[in-house]
Amino acid sequence: VVLANTYHLHLAPGEDTVAALGGLHAFANRKGPMLTDSGGFQVFSLAKIRTITEEGVTFKDPKTGDMVFLSPEISIQIQMKLGADMIVAFDDVTALDDKGRDRTLEAFERTHRWLERSLAEYERLTKDMKQSDKPILFGVVQGGLDKELRRKSLEIVQSLPVGGIAIGGLSVGETRAEMHEMLEYLADHYDDSPRPRFLLGVGDPIDVRKGIEYGIDMFDCVLPTRNARHGTAWVAGDKKIHITNERFTEDTEIIDPGCDCYACAKGFSKGFLRHQFKVGEPLAGTLVSIHNIRYLERLCEESRTAF
Repeated sequence: VVLANTYHLHLAPGEDTVAALGGLHAFANRKGPMLTDSGGFQVFSLAKIRTITEEGVTFKDPKTGDMVFLSPEISIQIQMKLGADMIVAFDDVTALDDKGRDRTLEAFERTHRWLERSLAEYERLTKDMKQSDKPILFGVVQGGLDKELRRKSLEIVQSLPVGGIAIGGLSVGETRAEMHEMLEYLADHYDDSPRPRFLLGVGDPIDVRKGIEYGIDMFDCVLPTRNARHGTAWVAGDKKIHITNERFTEDTEIIDPGCDCYACAKGFSKGFLRHQFKVGEPLAGTLVSIHNIRYLERLCEESRTAF
């Protein structure tokens, strides 16, 4: 599954342009499944340039300075126009240290009101579509590190006619142990429906393995490519190597002998990649991105036979 960011595509080139070019699949020349997020994470990540009200969220475009408004309805409209196979309801995300339980409770309650609005807009826009043509709508579970709120949120989302369950609001400042504890707790409260479970914003190999162990089916994260752009690659044993390190200057070996990604299969050495990073050649980040993504793909492939 390839994920596209609703907020950024809305800013440029715009959902109308993507639709005019045939939708996301044609736009990206992608034949496989595609998913769009809701823009809700920007509520968290752009905290200094946004305002939240019950109606929605107003962002300041960091590039142009223009004010942009997103609501549950607008988010669903944008995602439907983009044409993804899976879409996500608009939610209110909080940081771990964001004004304590009062803010967590506020976001918990607003997320579910926004889910009802997202679902209503989704049903309005898909009422004349064949069932097979409708995208899967994911409802988002919130509640911070409060187990009672998380359980209630999960129960609410599972009670609604959504096609998937998304777990949001993790990997936002809590410790790894706290995240894993919450995933373990939620695992005891999933219903028996075949709906996919999607852990939002988590992509470290160690966390992916734990997520799979606790019943998660899908993950999304910028970490594989962000790490790659800074010269960090994953290798066997979920270890990380920093290819820009001087010790790789004359290293003729590929990133990981056990990997079948393009970068490794074609024999690009760590010495070559280090040089490319040092001279500012974008090819290096691209090759290591391909490697890191393939590392996670292989991890998931192996996990399918391990459980």
